[in-house]
Amino acid sequence: MKQMTSFTVSIVVPVYNSEGTLAELVNRLRTVLPSCTSAFEIILVNDGSRDGSWQVIEGLVAECPSVRGINLMRNYGQHNALLAGIRTANHDLVVTLDDDLQNPPEEIPLLIEKLEQGYDVVYGTPAHEQHGLWRDLASQVTKLALQASMGVETARQVSAFRVFRTQLRDAFADYKSPFLSIDVLLTWGTTRFAVVAVEHAPRTVGVSNYTLRKLITHAMNMITGFSTLPLQIASMIGFGFTLFGLAVLAYVLGRFVLQGSSVAGFPFLASVIAIFSGAQLFALGIIGEYLARMHFRTMEKPTYTVREHLNQEE
Repeated sequence: MKQMTSFTVSIVVPVYNSEGTLAELVNRLRTVLPSCTSAFEIILVNDGSRDGSWQVIEGLVAECPSVRGINLMRNYGQHNALLAGIRTANHDLVVTLDDDLQNPPEEIPLLIEKLEQGYDVVYGTPAHEQHGLWRDLASQVTKLALQASMGVETARQVSAFRVFRTQLRDAFADYKSPFLSIDVLLTWGTTRFAVVAVEHAPRTVGVSNYTLRKLITHAMNMITGFSTLPLQIASMIGFGFTLFGLAVLAYVLGRFVLQGSSVAGFPFLASVIAIFSGAQLFALGIIGEYLARMHFRTMEKPTYTVREHLNQEE
């Protein structure tokens, strides 16, 4: 049996429409954690659930002194709910996992053991994904966006099942934008990332709240919110079409000098205009996305708003 770690642990779980899994999740966490840490807390963040999740959380808090509840005013999104929990964590390490039991709590000691080897963040990447084809495809798109935003090799293997040192939150203590990615924010504090393979259980209750559309939207928010890659792509396209325009000009002049005739008018001209107009609109769209981010920043729209805390330590 692995020796108990010297770290204390805060478990943060974003909750959305999960009344059927919360009791089992907390029971399994309370069974596993005493074997690997001397002190722990379980923070359940209700992200505007439409079912009875908050009532279940209230019952668990009343039953278990180690469980805390945070009820957000509305649905803000998984990463926003995570940030709310992370900012209230009281222990040395923060472990995040989903509320659907697909991240087995029994794998937490494995993540902590890897972290003790000198890392600051350790991801539990699924050995075998238990999602459908389109969800897996969307996840890969999201991870490509993460790689562009994070700039670290482990970006292609990130997951919602992670452990990191709580002190890393100091790097993004003043972050206030409604668009966020916990994984990108963690890179603001460290470059010591690691990955371990863990089991990924099939979903037995409910359906995933992440649709293909939501995942792609999240990817776009990350890549425009935390990276200048789209602007660089727009610059390269502009440079490429400038060279293309010069080549077209050389062709027109060359044909006139060598053959004494000009290029046929309307079809050629319409094609060139359409190509250049498309490139310009593409670049303007990218610039517009960045201006929208700046607009929301100036509005100071909150990342999340808390309705109430249960069992909150002073």
